[in-house]
Amino acid sequence: MAPLAVHEGDQLGPVELRLDRATLVRYAGASGDFNPIHWSDAAAAKADLPGVLAHGMYTMGAAVQVVVDWVGDPGAIAGYEVRFSRPVVVPPVGEAVVQVTGVVATVADGAAAINLSVTVDGTKVLGKARVTVRL
Repeated sequence: MAPLAVHEGDQLGPVELRLDRATLVRYAGASGDFNPIHWSDAAAAKADLPGVLAHGMYTMGAAVQVVVDWVGDPGAIAGYEVRFSRPVVVPPVGEAVVQVTGVVATVADGAAAINLSVTVDGTKVLGKARVTVRL
């Protein structure tokens, strides 16, 4: 496979990730995280949350998958860091829509740093999201 031609300023996305309650149940089974705030409206309300929340690690993993798809090789991911800014509230009916965009910030020494913007309704849910990929 030929190396990916990457330049500073290259754009990724936008990509929309759609999360519904079934997504959360499947992720809970895969991850073993069955905290009821991720599936129970009553538990979320008791914890003074605005609703059922997507797992932060699911949101983080789904966002980096956009970069994996772009680079074409999951083994090319050399680093990934984020801050959890806001929770993703998933409604009882319908979906939460997470929008992911990215921009190549730097290219040097066979690697690229990509800054991701991960939002719901224009509000950042992951802050300082930066992925380093080997080219």
